[in-house]
Amino acid sequence: MVKKWKVQRRVPGAPGSGSSGPPWVLIAGVVTVVAVGLGALYPRGGPDVSDAGMDAAVEAADTVDAETTGFTPPFVPTQEASPAHPEGVPLPNLPLMPNMVPRSPEVVSAAYEFAARNPDVLEYVPCYCGCESAGHTGNADCFVQSRNQNGSVNSWEPHGMACIVCIDVAQEAMQLHASGGSVGDIRSAVEAKYLPRAISQTPTPAPPAE
Repeated sequence: MVKKWKVQRRVPGAPGSGSSGPPWVLIAGVVTVVAVGLGALYPRGGPDVSDAGMDAAVEAADTVDAETTGFTPPFVPTQEASPAHPEGVPLPNLPLMPNMVPRSPEVVSAAYEFAARNPDVLEYVPCYCGCESAGHTGNADCFVQSRNQNGSVNSWEPHGMACIVCIDVAQEAMQLHASGGSVGDIRSAVEAKYLPRAISQTPTPAPPAE
């Protein structure tokens, strides 16, 4: 009996034992790596960084202390402070305090009352907790949400209840104010403490000239 043999046609480059064709998978990998490398060196649509721009960036980086994340806060011109909550007028009840507040209830309550009665201080003192994203322009906004035309507190801002940064900034301002510090001195002291490690700051107006 004569056996019939099937003749298989070999497709060039197809995988098979004993194939002597080029290693297409390896070549494709090399081409991909080269393309990625060129893309990193010459990003499409990226800015053309000039030597002058690079020098300016290096100079700016050199001015930042490596141990801090300090930044230059935005300059905001001074403006008139809100009227203070009238003396003799009871303050509205504070929002319900959470079970775990970052400071004692007495300290938290004192910060709210100081913000209500001293907008001419805390409206010129920045906050560093990131609350500028909520529209706050100073530490006073962390405690007082709105006032009536005569300055009396209409509604409280609950954010200050649970924020240790807001409370500590207000407490420091309150202590410096009690010891006779000017608004400019209070702001300078708060900035000296928080700015070196701050990553944000409220756009707080400058205090009026004294």
